[in-house]
Amino acid sequence: MDHLWFAYPLISAAVLLVIDLTLWQWLHPRWRRRKLVCRLVLFVLFSMALLDGGLSPLYPVPADWSVPRHVLATILTIAWWLYGARTLTVLAVVVMEPRIGGKGHLLQDVMGAIIFLVATVAAAAYVLDMPVKGLLATSGAVAIILGLAVQSTLGDVFSGIVLNATKPFRVDDWIRVDDIEGKVIEIDWRSTHLLTSEGSMAVIPNAMAAKTRIVNFSRPDHFHSVTLSIELSTRLRPSLVLDSLEKALLGCRELLAQPAPSAVVVKSGLRIAEYQVTGYVKSRDRSSAVRNQLFDLIHRQLASTETRQDQQRPATRQSAVLNTVNALRMLSDADRAQLEQHMRLGAYPAKDIVLAEGVVPDALFIIESGVVSVSLQRPDGWLEVGRMGPGELLGESGFVDGAPTLGRFCAYTDCMIYRIDKADLEPWLAEHPELVGALAGLAKFRAKARAAMLEAKPVVADANGFLGWLRKNVRRFEVTRGPGSDDKKR
Repeated sequence: MDHLWFAYPLISAAVLLVIDLTLWQWLHPRWRRRKLVCRLVLFVLFSMALLDGGLSPLYPVPADWSVPRHVLATILTIAWWLYGARTLTVLAVVVMEPRIGGKGHLLQDVMGAIIFLVATVAAAAYVLDMPVKGLLATSGAVAIILGLAVQSTLGDVFSGIVLNATKPFRVDDWIRVDDIEGKVIEIDWRSTHLLTSEGSMAVIPNAMAAKTRIVNFSRPDHFHSVTLSIELSTRLRPSLVLDSLEKALLGCRELLAQPAPSAVVVKSGLRIAEYQVTGYVKSRDRSSAVRNQLFDLIHRQLASTETRQDQQRPATRQSAVLNTVNALRMLSDADRAQLEQHMRLGAYPAKDIVLAEGVVPDALFIIESGVVSVSLQRPDGWLEVGRMGPGELLGESGFVDGAPTLGRFCAYTDCMIYRIDKADLEPWLAEHPELVGALAGLAKFRAKARAAMLEAKPVVADANGFLGWLRKNVRRFEVTRGPGSDDKKR
C-alpha cells in the first residue's frame, strides 16, 4: 500500500493497539456501542497494517527477518488473535445483552473464556507453529485431573450457566429456593446471593438452586397474589361466611378485577372451619397494606353477619350497628336506646343509588352490611374514588354545613342500610356538640381525600417501538406543517 501512515506498518499496528486501549478506557461505559464501532474500525486498520507489513495471522513470521523485527512481528500477530477474540466477545455481549440482561455476567464470562481459549490455541498453532495436538492431549489429561478435584465447583459453575440461560429468576427478583426466601442481589460463578426479609445474606450454591424447587414471586410482574387463611367457628353457616368474604374482597379497591379474587373453604372440623381468601394486587410493595385492609374488612363484614344471624336478641341489632360507628360510640346506653327507635332498615340491591349527587342529605345513613361505591362526575364519565363497608356513615354533610353531596353513593353489592332522619337526629346534635364535631371531622377528611383524587392525573404510557416512533413523527410533522397549509398552497 502507498498510504503515508503505513510506511512503517509494524509501528503503525503497535500505535493502533495503544490507541484502542486508550479509547476503550477513555470513553464512558454507557457508550458501549460507540466503543464497539471504534474497536471494529481499529481492528480492521490493524489487520490492514499487518497485511501491508507482509504478515499473516495464519502463517509463522518469516525466519529471515532481523531479530527485533521478528520479535515485534510475532507479538503483533499473537496480539491479532487476542485482539480479535476481545472484539468478538464485546460484539457478542452487545448483541445478546437485551436477552441475557445487563446484570447477569456469568454466561458472558464463560463465552468470553471459550473464545479466548480458541484464540490462544490458534495463535500457538499458526503463529508459533507449536504441536497443538500434543498440547491439547496434555491439557486434556490435566483438565480431567482438575475436573475430578473440583467436581462440586464445576457443578455449581455449569448449574449457574443453566440458570443464566433458562432464567427462572433474575437480579432484583423475590424468590424462594427450597425453604429460603429473599431478594436476588447477585448471581456469580458458584452461587446465588439472596437478601432475606430479616436483613441477612443467604448464599445458595447454583447446583442446589438448579435441582430444587424455585418459586419466583416477581413473575409475572403485572400482578401479585395476596392470600389469607382464616379460622372461624363452625356455628357460622359457610354460605353466609363466603358471602361476607366476597363482599370484603369487593370492598378493597386495590385488588385487581382480573384475575378475580376468590374465597374457598379449605377444611372443616367439629369446631373450626378454615377459609382461604386470595386476591391480586398490581405491586408487590402493596401486599402488606392490602393484607391488613382485608383483615379489617373481613372483620367488619363478619361482625355484621353475626349481628344479622343472632335471632335471640332482635332488639340489640340496632345497638350492635351503632357500636361499629366511631362517631356514635360516645352516646350513653339510654341515648342509644332512644335513638334505636328512629332507625329504619332498608334493603338496597346492587347498582341501586343510595344517595344521589347534588342533593342535600336529609338523613344519616349507616351501612350494616354490603359495599357502597362512591363516584364523582368527571368530563369523561363517572370516576370511582372509594368504597364503603359496614359501620360507615353517609350523608354527614347535610348535618354539618347543609352542603349538597359532590358524589354519588351507589350499592356495589346487596346492602342493608339504616336510615336516621334529620328531624330525629337534630335533638341529639343539640345535646351532644361533640357529635357535631365528629361529623365535621369526617366531612373534612373526605373533602381532602376527594380533592387529592381529583388533582391526581392519570399517567399516559409512552408507546415504544415503531408505532410509537411513527406517532411522534406524524405529530411533529403536523405541528411543523401547521393548519391551513394546504389552503395557502392552493
